[in-house]
Amino acid sequence: MAAPMRQSHGTSRSIDRHREDMTAKLDIILIGLNHKTASVEIRECLGFSGDDRDAALERLNDLEAVREVLLVSTCNRVEVLLTSTAPEAAVEAVIAFLAADNRLPVEDFRDKLYVHTGEDAVRHIFRVAASLDSMVVGEPQILGQIKSAYHQATLKKTSGVILNRLLHKTFFVAKRIRTETGIGDHAVSISYAAIELARKIFGELEGRRVLLIGAGEMAELAVEHLIRQRAGDIFVANRTFERGVELATGFGGRAIKFEEIPEALKDVDIIISSTGSPDYVVARGQVKKVLRGRRSRPLFFIDIAVPRDIDPEINRFNNTYVYDIDDLKGVIDENIEDRQQAALRGERLVDEAVIRFRQWYESLDVVPTIVALRRQLEDKIRAEAERTRQKLAPKLSSEDAEAFEKMAQALVNKILHEPTTILKKAEGHDNKATLLATTRKLFKLDD
Repeated sequence: MAAPMRQSHGTSRSIDRHREDMTAKLDIILIGLNHKTASVEIRECLGFSGDDRDAALERLNDLEAVREVLLVSTCNRVEVLLTSTAPEAAVEAVIAFLAADNRLPVEDFRDKLYVHTGEDAVRHIFRVAASLDSMVVGEPQILGQIKSAYHQATLKKTSGVILNRLLHKTFFVAKRIRTETGIGDHAVSISYAAIELARKIFGELEGRRVLLIGAGEMAELAVEHLIRQRAGDIFVANRTFERGVELATGFGGRAIKFEEIPEALKDVDIIISSTGSPDYVVARGQVKKVLRGRRSRPLFFIDIAVPRDIDPEINRFNNTYVYDIDDLKGVIDENIEDRQQAALRGERLVDEAVIRFRQWYESLDVVPTIVALRRQLEDKIRAEAERTRQKLAPKLSSEDAEAFEKMAQALVNKILHEPTTILKKAEGHDNKATLLATTRKLFKLDD
């Protein structure tokens, strides 16, 4: 299979890779884990964010067996999508990278990983982007996260012909499924599930005071659901105070500074946290100090961050309840039934898209043969033309020499026109492999 030209740090190794890829078959591979296969403890150890993700992508791109690569890292999944001429070596290299980069023994997560190749990898990325593989079927966030990962790959020049085509097709499929099936109607999300859980614990949320820690997309969605439930005062704490003010102003809430969180714990009923902090934002000691003054009033924490924001040890105190993102699964399961019919229609659209991508993917098989055939013919015609030109050199003007060169190139194009057309038309036919093998044998392209 033909492969894309790839530029990697301008090194000679990238040139060698390209030369190799012009004649070798590239396989599509996806390695990852998600909320179905690994606990939040494992996912938070292997996750990447911000500058760490940029650096990780560059290091993945430098792996010898990797040709193109894309890294998706969210609270619910870590996935590496790549192409390689040596699939087994690429898989082992990525696994070793994940272990070394996160200082986590391979044996701690190997059995949590899934590896998809070929059509299975294509189907998987289509399903993920269409939110058919999400904890909340139909949620819109994952598509934006994959688009962000692809944008990162294009900026770092780690994607090429195959992944570019695959991701463009992925976005088209996801949009079509959302439009044609209505899978996103009555949208639910992690934030929605969090609010539903709080409502079940308290009976109703009307008048309950809420502290939001973090002012990102999750917090914005949580606010929308809280307002619908007629929650009481809503406070927003964010490391960037201005961003907290911006979010709070939008719904008539109040922004507080990060260092004011311990004081706010005295008065609120519900804390929903979704920051990108690598450490606990609310520690056990902070909560212990405020419990006496609360006089047995329950304190309810919903931690939807990965890595976790809330120290799970807080759950040991009386009248304190800590739920993390995995605990929300039960709430989400209750909402998923309504989307099953839409999901089934979405699966059919995915199957159709996989077939069409496969047809394009298989068409790349003819490219190395065409390239090799052209290269061979050009070399032979140019050699003969050069011998003839030297014999006639004293009699040839510069215009004649240029015309001679153009004639040689025209001969190459005319001779190759019919063979190239026949090879391209062979796509989708049972005799394609035989035709390619015969062509390569007749012209001794593998010698």
